[in-house]
Amino acid sequence: MSCTHPNPQFARSDCVVLNGKWSCRFDPGKSGAERQFEKSQGFEIPINVPFCPESKLSGVEHTDFIECMWYHRPISIPREWTGKVILLHFGGVDYRCNVYINGVKAGSHTGGVSPFAIDISACAEPGRENDLVLEVYDEQRSHNQAFGKQSPWYDSRQCSYTRTTGIWSTVYMECCSTFSLSRCRIVPDLDNNCFYFSPEFRTVPQGGKFKVTLSHGGKTVASVEKSVTPGLTVAAEIENPRLWSPVDPFLYDVKFELFDPSGTLTDTVFSYAGLRKFHIEGKRFYLNNEPIFLRMVLDQGFYEEGLWTAPDDAALENDIRLAMRAGFNGARLHQKIFDPRYHYHADRLGFLTFGEFPDWGMGFWMHFTNGPCDVYRSFRDYLAQWREVLDRDMNHPSIIGWTPFNETCFYRDLDEHRRILSDIYRLTKQLDPTRVVCDSSGYTHAETDIWSVHNYNQDPKELAAQLAAQPVYCREPENELQAYKEQPLFVGEYGGVKHIPEKREPWKKGSWGYGNAPANRDEALQRMYDLTEVAVASGAAGFCYTQLTDIEQEQNGVWNYDRTPKFSEKELQTIFLQKPDWSKF
Repeated sequence: MSCTHPNPQFARSDCVVLNGKWSCRFDPGKSGAERQFEKSQGFEIPINVPFCPESKLSGVEHTDFIECMWYHRPISIPREWTGKVILLHFGGVDYRCNVYINGVKAGSHTGGVSPFAIDISACAEPGRENDLVLEVYDEQRSHNQAFGKQSPWYDSRQCSYTRTTGIWSTVYMECCSTFSLSRCRIVPDLDNNCFYFSPEFRTVPQGGKFKVTLSHGGKTVASVEKSVTPGLTVAAEIENPRLWSPVDPFLYDVKFELFDPSGTLTDTVFSYAGLRKFHIEGKRFYLNNEPIFLRMVLDQGFYEEGLWTAPDDAALENDIRLAMRAGFNGARLHQKIFDPRYHYHADRLGFLTFGEFPDWGMGFWMHFTNGPCDVYRSFRDYLAQWREVLDRDMNHPSIIGWTPFNETCFYRDLDEHRRILSDIYRLTKQLDPTRVVCDSSGYTHAETDIWSVHNYNQDPKELAAQLAAQPVYCREPENELQAYKEQPLFVGEYGGVKHIPEKREPWKKGSWGYGNAPANRDEALQRMYDLTEVAVASGAAGFCYTQLTDIEQEQNGVWNYDRTPKFSEKELQTIFLQKPDWSKF
């Protein structure tokens, strides 16, 4: 299948992408509302959306802290959308925003990484040009908001990089009927050769019908129609099903249709689905009921010129292909919510991923946020965003697990910390029982399906001894060991070997990798091989090497920041295609 829609999992034909030329204004005094900026018909600084103002591709490149800014764009709404629900979609706005249409507040959203949609039907006028204004607040130094790997300092340092403020993902409009779908959950059931579809409706008229059709190559393979009702779940059985896997990433085309009581078609949404199963038995991972060893790479999704935003769609696909060409079969998508089109390409290419929330900065534990904070607000914002992320991404077959938190160490209150991790683990399992959940990758565990460890020891012998001692060898054994229930061991982060190719300048003074840098290219390759050999031989069910590309001063990627090669693909495959000894399981 091929789709150009911003969200290929939920695509309507009536879609207008609003990326491109906008204008903006910084508001350091946060006085724009007093000066009625919401009624603006344009600001003085041009900006290229969806690129954040800190990035080169935005055309602005303002890299200091931006606690408040405003955007403007004229939008033309098709006249034929009159009388319909008009939805304005934002893929991501960091961090809190208010949306105005023609000077009237249409809605608001809190959370820098989760997608949202605003119904602008009441204040937008089809058939004419309307003024869209966005008011943004990004108070990163408040210790109350999650920011992932964005630097809490003026400059980039350690493993924190240039910040992202405001719009950083695609903006688009679409229209639909009042009797339409708001979303539809797709659950594959490989063991029973079927899919389950759980639609959610804007209205539920008596006598309305929901129809789902699965096809491939234009040929229908299953079709089911049911009366609409709250909580409806529809099962569609597949004869002679073709499974989705990395070897054969087969996808069924899916069409959702709604019919009102008179039989009139009121909504059509296009999607796709892959029939696959991922689960744990003993200390192994299983894909489609066959054991699989996870050879993953840490992908943080940063780009030289776009920061959190890829320069184009091809760059998203290219990152997946770079990882696969190096020998990896998947990635931990680290401290960032990735674009829906990244997941679309992963689905098409058969690339396995763990979805992870960029939780650093939340404040309920002291990871770059050791100042006073509002723990309630921090956690409340997290809950809303995590739910929005799960709702958007649950249907992707390439996502095999969730990681709600990363390295939650330096807690303020140990008992409360454990309770929060357990609560989120259980909530995630309840919302999505089809995937494995790692409560916190590395360090502190409370309740988890995976025993994830992070270990950057650069001495292979020492690393081997420490991995062999798991779970006894823990960062915080008094906290972690009560959570150990014979889960599969996953070396969630290791490696991080620094190498800057000859004739390339360091990204900045102080560029770094883990441990002492190898003396030359051959020594770097040998260390990468030796550390990976240890990870593979440890009895772990998989590994995740740090990392796919260099990012600014952290120059320990297997590719350069600009995606040019450091090593040959054959050399990387020799390292990362090492096979485990299954007799150890």
